[in-house]
Amino acid sequence: MNNYKLTIQYDGARYKGWQRLGNSDSTIQGKIENVLTELAGEKIEIIGSGRTDAGVHALAQVANFKMKKNVTTEEVMDYLNHYLPNDISVVRVEMVHDRFHARYNAEEKTYSYKIWNKKYTHPFMRKYSMHVPEQLDFKKMREAAKYFLGEHDFTSYSNAKSKKKSMVREIYSLTIERNDGFIEIKVCGNGFLYNMVRKIVGTLIEVGVGNVDAASIPSILASKERIQTGRMAEAEGLYLDHVTFKN
Repeated sequence: MNNYKLTIQYDGARYKGWQRLGNSDSTIQGKIENVLTELAGEKIEIIGSGRTDAGVHALAQVANFKMKKNVTTEEVMDYLNHYLPNDISVVRVEMVHDRFHARYNAEEKTYSYKIWNKKYTHPFMRKYSMHVPEQLDFKKMREAAKYFLGEHDFTSYSNAKSKKKSMVREIYSLTIERNDGFIEIKVCGNGFLYNMVRKIVGTLIEVGVGNVDAASIPSILASKERIQTGRMAEAEGLYLDHVTFKN
C-alpha cells in the first residue's frame, strides 16, 4: 500500500468548503477523491490537514491518501491536474512513510487574511479579499493582536458546535502588514477552531474602525460568550497559507 502526500492550491469561491458532503460534487475533497478513484480503480479517501470553510482558499493545503496500485508521484500529479477543474491545482506529490497522517501529524498551521482598505472596491480582488471602506487604525490593530498570543480558551472566537472537544488553542504569532491599500493578517498556531480566524480578524477590524477597545479582548476571551465577538470577517479573504509537520 503506497501513501501519497499532496500539496494543493485552490480557489474556494465556488465550493462548499474542503470536507466531502455525501455524494455532493461541490467540495474540494470530493472533487479530488473522484479523480483519484478513477486513477486507482478503487474507492479512494483523502485526509486533509484541516477543513477550510465554504469560500475559503488555500495556498498550500496538505492531504494524504493510500492506494494499492503502483503509480509514480509524477503520474499521480499529471493525472490529477489533467482531470481536476482549473480552480484546483496539485503543486506537489510525494511518497511518504505508511504512518504519515496529514491531520494528526500537523504541528502548526498558518492562515493569512487579505483586507482591501480603500473607499472604492478592487474589481480584480473582490472575490479574494474583504473590502473595508472605513480607514483602519493600523497601530490599534497591532496592539489588539498581542492579546491573542499564547494559549487561551477560544470558545468566544468559534462557532464550533461540539462542547466535548477542548476549545484551548495556542497562537504562536499574529502579524499585520500594509502594502498599497492591502492589509494582510497572518496568524500561526497549533490548531484552529471552526470560524476562529475569521472571528479574530473581525475583532481586529472592529478595533481598527474604533468600535471595540483592544483592552477588552481578554475579557471577551474569558467570558466564553460568542455573542461578544461581534462581526465575523468574510470567507473570501481567508487563505490556508501553509502547514508544518512533525519530523
